Amino acid sequence: MKRFLSAVLAGMMALSLMAGCSSGGDETTNEPADTGDTTTTESTSEGLFPAVPKEELKVGVIHITDPAEGTGYTYTHDLGIQGMQKELGLDDSQIIRKNNVSDTDATAIRTALEECVEEGCQVIFATSWGYMDYVEEIAEEYPDVLFAHGTGNKSNGSNFINYFGKINQARYLSGIAAGMKTESNMIGYVAAQNNENGEVTSGIDAFAMGVESVNPDAKVYVKVTGSWFDPEGEGQAAKALIDMGCDVIAQHCDTANPATEAENAGVYAVGYNSDMAEKAPGATLTSVMWDWSVFYTKAVEDVINGTWTGENYFGSMQDGLVQLAPCSDLCAEGTAEKIQEVKDQILSGEWDIFDGKTEYEDNQGQTHTLKAEEYGTCNWYYKNVEVA
Repeated sequence: MKRFLSAVLAGMMALSLMAGCSSGGDETTNEPADTGDTTTTESTSEGLFPAVPKEELKVGVIHITDPAEGTGYTYTHDLGIQGMQKELGLDDSQIIRKNNVSDTDATAIRTALEECVEEGCQVIFATSWGYMDYVEEIAEEYPDVLFAHGTGNKSNGSNFINYFGKINQARYLSGIAAGMKTESNMIGYVAAQNNENGEVTSGIDAFAMGVESVNPDAKVYVKVTGSWFDPEGEGQAAKALIDMGCDVIAQHCDTANPATEAENAGVYAVGYNSDMAEKAPGATLTSVMWDWSVFYTKAVEDVINGTWTGENYFGSMQDGLVQLAPCSDLCAEGTAEKIQEVKDQILSGEWDIFDGKTEYEDNQGQTHTLKAEEYGTCNWYYKNVEVA
């Protein structure tokens, strides 16, 4: 059945290429405005797969939670999908969402991916780290369907890519805000995973380096929840850090609970994914954010134009994927100016975090270098970091 579906999809794509048809999707009052026809009739020399006419396109999205929650990881990814849909003028019926798919439930993950294929999706985005191995397997079973996995470190150079970015640029800048605000010199960090996960660990290190750049006396204390999405555990970890004396709470986890716990306790927060000032306006200094529409628009345009190359995507502040929310009025005096100074150096290429040359000392006295795109190999904590 799987091979049959793959063959059918391949045939549809080939017929589309032969027919050379090209037109915008139908508009309704509830759909995004048509931004113009971006469909091409044949694949270019760069593309590995034939072009898909825009009106025939279906896009699958697998989410770990429900974007209707209004903040956090899934919400931010879905804003990116919505931005892509609006930019390209796709109809609501062309977006197939599978929400609340646990990344620890193998059956649920495979079912969601296969349902997207069966419903005719030519490209499928799987947004959570834990989906990685299952996407790899499904991509092999359906070689004519395109798959993109958010974060992770696996790909096949053809119909399975991964996408992430230099989020540690914004992590470093947010560390400046935390380092300038703390009075106790104790900054808490709620982490979804321990140092076996390079995505989380490199983010902690970048944040801690930003803290040190303005406050060498401050330390960063890390509480690990062991789960990407654990609303209760994230709140409990934040509370424990606050009870230790931390007066700024940062995070790498999916919900706004660390920020709301900070607000409840009268301390400060640095948010992640979306602007946590929406949920904790009385605590949030700034937030490390993504604009995933930058990637999703590019990837879907590649499908429409026949320019999908099978290359992984690693964006940055320079292309707008990585962002930092404006400093709130809660920030210490001079914070916005200091952040802008360093941000300008990043944008100009004068300086960047994790350049592959600079040596960093970890909290065990060992030295390391790290390239930004090799964040997944980071398994060490910077010298001012302590696991609580």
